[in-house]
Amino acid sequence: MTPLLAVLLAAGVVLVSMGATALRARQLDKVAVIDVAWGAGFVLVALVTALVAQATDDGDPARRWLLVALTAAWGLRLAWHVRSRAIGAHAGAEDPRYAELLGGPPSQIGMLVVLRRVFLVQTLAQWFVALPVAVGVVSDDVAWPVVAVGVAVWALGLFFETVGDRQLNAYKARPRDERPPVLDTGLWAWTRHPNYFGDACVWWGLWLIGGAASGWELGLATVLCPLAMTLFLRNVTGAKLLEKTMMQRPAFQEYATRVPMFVPRPPRRR
Repeated sequence: MTPLLAVLLAAGVVLVSMGATALRARQLDKVAVIDVAWGAGFVLVALVTALVAQATDDGDPARRWLLVALTAAWGLRLAWHVRSRAIGAHAGAEDPRYAELLGGPPSQIGMLVVLRRVFLVQTLAQWFVALPVAVGVVSDDVAWPVVAVGVAVWALGLFFETVGDRQLNAYKARPRDERPPVLDTGLWAWTRHPNYFGDACVWWGLWLIGGAASGWELGLATVLCPLAMTLFLRNVTGAKLLEKTMMQRPAFQEYATRVPMFVPRPPRRR
């Protein structure tokens, strides 16, 4: 299987995954269910392309299953982490980001609007971002030193994302009158969105492993993929959109003067 066929196969997997998610979103009348499919969809792309590559005896087996394992560790953790707010006990409340973007649930604004504004964008984004994994799975050329650097970047990203989420959950678990008005300790003293920053690092690491380690041609052809993921996390449905609501709080405005939005830096005193 050539890299081009892997790209087409990835497109088919993403279309099926997002199509099923759109049906579920209509059933629940909640767009946030797409957040579960976001992480799980990348796992499906990695697994399906790897199984096809194995059947056709394409690609390096060690790197192939390394990509599957790292993508699965990230994607399944993310899907499990967001499942409660997307389809769990609080399934009746829409995520503030999608409420801001759409202005209402699918039953009120129409599923066609939801498909155009959310699902189309995220379908294209998921397919595009997943390309380094898809082509890396089927490529025979492997620069193992580059793979090692990629694993280190991936691990740094997973650390920021996992620890940041745990610190946020611990903060939210405290009684409202006993916790500070904003979380500004731990990784949250280094960046206002350690989970989004970690997410971006994960995909730069996967690009190094799957794209850059496959040679300069595939590396150059796929370098826009992690860049697109970074811009998506920071400026589209991630940090910037979330802060439209959070900036209404004076405590968060003060916090934003001390702590960078995305790329971490050492904490500053109040």
